[in-house]
Amino acid sequence: MKAIVLKEVGEPRNLILTEVPVPKIKDNEVLVRVKAVAINPVDAFVRRNQPALEMIYAMKGDEENIILGWDVAGIVIEAGSAVRRFKAGDEVFGNFNFIGQANAYAEFVAAPQDELTIKPANVSFEQAAGATMAALTAWASLVKFAKVKKGDKIIIYGASGGVGHYAVQIAKYFGAYVIGVASGENKDFVLGLGADEFFDYKIQAVEDFINDADIVHDAVWVEAEVNSTEDTHLQRSLKTLKEGGILSSIVVYPDQLFTDKAKADKNVTVQRVNVTPNDSYLKDIEAIAQLLSDGKIKTHISHLFPLADMAKAHEIIQTKNTVGKIILVP
Repeated sequence: MKAIVLKEVGEPRNLILTEVPVPKIKDNEVLVRVKAVAINPVDAFVRRNQPALEMIYAMKGDEENIILGWDVAGIVIEAGSAVRRFKAGDEVFGNFNFIGQANAYAEFVAAPQDELTIKPANVSFEQAAGATMAALTAWASLVKFAKVKKGDKIIIYGASGGVGHYAVQIAKYFGAYVIGVASGENKDFVLGLGADEFFDYKIQAVEDFINDADIVHDAVWVEAEVNSTEDTHLQRSLKTLKEGGILSSIVVYPDQLFTDKAKADKNVTVQRVNVTPNDSYLKDIEAIAQLLSDGKIKTHISHLFPLADMAKAHEIIQTKNTVGKIILVP
């Protein structure tokens, strides 16, 4: 089969299309013919960072081929002897073996049955593949951690991005008042997702205007330098929250001092949220599938590439300025 193999840690050009063996499935796995793959900023981070490759990809050192990626949609063509949830011909999608080796950049993948769900018939493979890690992260942030409810005022940073554009839609589904923050050129897109207000982060400091938010979903990738005149982004987000608010950090790990001080000063609960293996994964991905099926959330695809153009896709995703999702098809 064709697959994208990482020849060595470094630039996008190190992602090479080559032939590798079709994976063998375990008893609890299904073999999926991949119809669409989604990528995320973490893919590019792992590609260029050896410690991340060793930890997030769970590299052991004896891999014949390093194949990245965790988000797929496709068709089951074979089921292991212990599989009861799927049969050949089922259309499925999911984000699996994260943290670990899903080997998603390929024509076929071996996936655990408990980390996939049925793709809604009215949703394309491309749309479903996009709504995996990114949609699950938004769900973990707003629903599982922040317990979003009707009437909550929510600030969503990175509202036009992969996670952010799902976060806006999920928050609106639960009846929240959504303030989307992104660059000015994406204003119409973010408001079109349902956001009630928009801030251009390049020209507006949100904390100068808002100090009564219930929830902040902070997806800013790089902390500002801490010096005498500039706060970190998490500190700026804290200023926008009211007493008893919730600060969900999607990328930056808040240290214990920051977390304790936020609790002591404003009774704000702070947590770094991401998608990792947990007992509710299957329930969560099924909830995403239902929202997709009902049209409550939609995947915006900004770029659609053949699998062979993975290096080009990585060049775009590593800018951290992608609108919606980048999807590739074998």
